[in-house]
Amino acid sequence: MIEVKNVSKSYGKKVALDDVSFTLPRGQIVGIFGENGAGKTTLMKSILGLQPYKGTILLDGEPIDRHNIAKLSFATSEHSFFANLTARDHEGFYAEHFANFSHQRFNALMDFFELPYSKPIRSFSMGQKNQFEVIMALSQGADYILMDEPFAGNDVFNREDFYKVLLGILREDETVLLSTHLIEEVSGFIGRAILIRGGKIAGDITTDELDEQGLNLMDYIKQTYDYRGDRVSRALDSLSGEG
Repeated sequence: MIEVKNVSKSYGKKVALDDVSFTLPRGQIVGIFGENGAGKTTLMKSILGLQPYKGTILLDGEPIDRHNIAKLSFATSEHSFFANLTARDHEGFYAEHFANFSHQRFNALMDFFELPYSKPIRSFSMGQKNQFEVIMALSQGADYILMDEPFAGNDVFNREDFYKVLLGILREDETVLLSTHLIEEVSGFIGRAILIRGGKIAGDITTDELDEQGLNLMDYIKQTYDYRGDRVSRALDSLSGEG
């Protein structure tokens, strides 16, 4: 379980996270949603120990350090691979450093995405680089897999098929925390949604609870964020007199 307790983070005067608390048990697929700048990436980087923060984050009851960090993996569109190495080189490097690295999963996902094994990663397209990030995060052997906008640059068919593959390969005790703006696409794939607004937790609900309330994920997010459905018509009305 990941326990986030009263976590806050500021960049100068800008508050990125404000007293955030939640738990993330094993075996969940959780979507984290919010506007740009809401604090999603800051939260993930705090969990990974990539930046200082106030508060407490525990991994299976212990602080996160070099002894247990291998339980976490991260797929980010910022890219964390070695650009001059090939995919096969990465496989060997990860297998050497992560005892639970899965060659079977690595090869299956490489073939699924039809990525070349022998070319340096710098020669990949942006979409291919993001696919490779996901492959390495899923193959590392981590118990908790964090993904920050991992599908950027991928077409809708690749994304749709990947959701199905991911559901098929995850072990029951593996946990995924997924940050994405593709809300409607992932609504049938996740089991829980956490909403962040202005650095605070604005909502936390399971898909079963949404079903009981007769809501879909987009409806819930719009309600939570006080979305004004007339904003487009008001903008167009204000522009109608121009020209």
